[in-house]
Amino acid sequence: MINGIKKFAWWVADYAYAAIWQVRAFVSRTRADAFVDGARAPILILPGVYETWRFMQPLVARLHAQGHGVHVLDSLERNQRPVSEMAALVDDYLRQRDLSDVILVAHSKGGLAGKRVMMGESAPRIRAMLAVATPFGGSRYARRLPVRTLRAFSPDDPGIVELSRQVDVNARIVSVYAAFDPHIPEGSELVGAKNVRLATGGHFRVLANPRVIAELAILVTGADEKP
Repeated sequence: MINGIKKFAWWVADYAYAAIWQVRAFVSRTRADAFVDGARAPILILPGVYETWRFMQPLVARLHAQGHGVHVLDSLERNQRPVSEMAALVDDYLRQRDLSDVILVAHSKGGLAGKRVMMGESAPRIRAMLAVATPFGGSRYARRLPVRTLRAFSPDDPGIVELSRQVDVNARIVSVYAAFDPHIPEGSELVGAKNVRLATGGHFRVLANPRVIAELAILVTGADEKP
């Protein structure tokens, strides 16, 4: 049982992390094509709602330094579009660049879009997805929110229900999430996936947890060794 004081401390740390990286993302002028070169398995980044890809730039830079071509989409902007539209933009990007054996790295809503990509026309191009703090089953908090973009995360939303019923691709997904997520009280466990529950709290700062890199390294090793 996690006590209230610990939850509050995690909540404060989480929003401090989010605030810092939202500001840095806003002032960053790094180009989207700055990380696409690399000899190792290609990685495509899918940020969460109200996040540009630059919110995940620390992770992007680290993966690029390890030799990966890391792909990001300016066209996603701040990810306020419906999940289906996000997935369509990813499909277009993958097709135009003829990418294959791609590993998706997603945060929050990005994981929903990533799963839809894995179910659609681009499925053969995707090797696996590492999803961090993704509301695969929705969040009951979303029912109370006045903005449609956020109400779409309700467990009753048709999009969430449909994705939940599609389980065939789950075996290629690694879901990493905190023991306490202030945005997703239900957690991010996904039936049939590899679920990694971290002994910490947060929705945003989980992105900086060393276990994220460790789990990604496992996926990457398999991709690098593919004939």
